[in-house]
Amino acid sequence: MSQQIRDYIERVWNQGRTAEADRFVAEDLIQHNPHLPDGRKPLADFIDGFRAQLPGARFEIRRLAAEGDLVFVHSLFTAEPGHRGTAVVDVFRLSEGRIAEHWDLREDVPETTASGNATV
Repeated sequence: MSQQIRDYIERVWNQGRTAEADRFVAEDLIQHNPHLPDGRKPLADFIDGFRAQLPGARFEIRRLAAEGDLVFVHSLFTAEPGHRGTAVVDVFRLSEGRIAEHWDLREDVPETTASGNATV
């Protein structure tokens, strides 16, 4: 499961190979991101538009864990090289070998933190 999610993020999001989305994402994906409707096709269409606007965008996985049918990914998203980035946590529920449900949270990476510890 973990490698499948790594491959999904690299191929579909980072490389924009949305034609491969059917390999990773269920057709009837349940989406909890408030800006996206349910379904694989709306997700692929969103990624195509996103990549057209931000061709240098990239998710760099920092941490990944799995429990049961869930995979948790903590990554650094950068819109373009040199961008400070956004800390992202994605939660994927897999069913029958595909992503069946998705949640995500984002927070801009600050210049400094009170603790001195990085957010990603």
